[in-house]
Amino acid sequence: MDTVSDVRKGGAWLLEDVEPSEVFTPEKLSDEHRLMAQTTDEFIETEVLPNLDKLETRNWELARKLIRRCGELGLLGTNVPEQYGGLDLDKVSSLIIAEHIARSASFATTYGGQVNLCILPIVLFGTEAQKQQYLPRLVAGELVGAYALSESGSGSDAFAAKTRAVRAPDGAWTLNGEKMWITNGGFADVIIVFAKVDGEHFTAFIVEKAFPGVSAGKEEHKMGLHGSSTTPVLLQDARIPAENVLGAVGKGHKVALNTLNFGRFKLGGMSVGGCRSAIGDAARYAAQRKQFGHAIASFGAIKHKLGEMTARTYAMESLIYRTAGLIDAALAGTAHDGAAVAHAFEEYAVEASIAKVGGTETLDYVLDENVQIHGGNGFVKDYSAERYYRDARVNRIFEGTNEINRMLIPGMLIRRALKSELPLVPAAKQLQNDLLSPSMPATPFTDDGVLDEELRVAAAFKKVALMVLGTAMQTYGEKLTDEQEVLSYAADIMIDTYAAESAVLRARAAATAAHPHADLHEAAARTFVNDAAQRLDAAARSALAAMAEGDTLRTLLAALRRFLKVTPVNTVALRRRLADASVDRGRYILE
Repeated sequence: MDTVSDVRKGGAWLLEDVEPSEVFTPEKLSDEHRLMAQTTDEFIETEVLPNLDKLETRNWELARKLIRRCGELGLLGTNVPEQYGGLDLDKVSSLIIAEHIARSASFATTYGGQVNLCILPIVLFGTEAQKQQYLPRLVAGELVGAYALSESGSGSDAFAAKTRAVRAPDGAWTLNGEKMWITNGGFADVIIVFAKVDGEHFTAFIVEKAFPGVSAGKEEHKMGLHGSSTTPVLLQDARIPAENVLGAVGKGHKVALNTLNFGRFKLGGMSVGGCRSAIGDAARYAAQRKQFGHAIASFGAIKHKLGEMTARTYAMESLIYRTAGLIDAALAGTAHDGAAVAHAFEEYAVEASIAKVGGTETLDYVLDENVQIHGGNGFVKDYSAERYYRDARVNRIFEGTNEINRMLIPGMLIRRALKSELPLVPAAKQLQNDLLSPSMPATPFTDDGVLDEELRVAAAFKKVALMVLGTAMQTYGEKLTDEQEVLSYAADIMIDTYAAESAVLRARAAATAAHPHADLHEAAARTFVNDAAQRLDAAARSALAAMAEGDTLRTLLAALRRFLKVTPVNTVALRRRLADASVDRGRYILE
């Protein structure tokens, strides 16, 4: 069954108008969702945070106990069918757990290695026998999982792996190679390993640590995440049963890419959870820290930081939940089998990469400002700001570097356009015709008086993205993949576009529903859109200047000015409102 035939296709938001009622937001969470958030919070608060220092001494027995506890609470099986011990819940539920478990720092990485990188591939691609053998014990936390894709010489170019698999006469497999930077590597029982059969066919295998020839190397000495295990996995004539191929021989890329698609989305969710936690940390500290006889929360410079941290987090949160809603809509009415879920993840791969890049970079911004608000105390281990900061840096490397994901965002859209899966080319041609007309058609939008201007601006952002993408396709043709700078500019434009529209649609929905904090929704959305307009303008100018010159460039820049006729708003007042609300509550404004 086509899981996306009756819902919006991935990337369609760039070309279509969307109503607020169509978008899933945190305000639409059910009582069951909220109970799941509460369960996760209580577990983290009472069982993980008090043990972070012990975890950072590499107490892997404790880490295993906490994974087992997650299994008892049902936190490992949200994506797993009930017949294998799971709960088979919607993807919003998975997002909620990821978002709330994020503040456990190192343990969140251990959890992600179990759920996102080991359990999920077996759910999506495992045979019935493999699911029966491994999933119940992984879901219960009896077994710990890991995922071994990277090698020292093939980080971002994972398909250039050197690990080899050769079939023995008895049908078993012999694997040789060394995998690097494996989360949970030091104590994992089951590892998803990628190797090339006969040095050619990229294939996934389910490998048990107990198999002959499988071992873990020494723990890496890392900048952060000291409480999670990261080791090489060594395969020395490792014997793997014939039935432990995951998926089909030569189809390992399907396993890897679909696992990464969902992992990127979940990492975006974890990043938002980290932002929310850090904003609360910063707000509480600013309220009690006094300088010159006043709490630093009363100073304009600190209000600016708290307000901007909040506005960016609001936009990313809106984007993440919108994407979760799209995935769940695609899966509605399906059997939720591996093929259907994998198809949905593949359909929204662009949105997953946007969530990953936008979420992790927003988190880095928020955590950097959190350290700054803490001043000297933010640089010492007595305060959590220091641990948050060092633990988060690797997120921009995890699940495909942000640079790779910036290539993927426009690249995947263009490939879909060339396959006629997305009407990007005719839309870009129509826009080009409009540019040459004496007066371009006005951008249509629903006029109900709430954030009208911001909705118009978000629609204009889409035109800027189309103009840059269309110009790039026309300028470079098949060689566009070589123009990484232009692709990066295009990706940044699309990230801000998707985030801005998501924030505006959510804020309009809050106003329509008379949400008690609708004014804060509006302040966050207006602040983000105002700032995004400036970023888009700079990125588009740089991209266009790289592709054109003379009269052509002047024509494109004139069109850009027509699109981005944005009157600045008083973001000083808006940020102060957001900051004051955060300080008054001692937390992120919409928790």
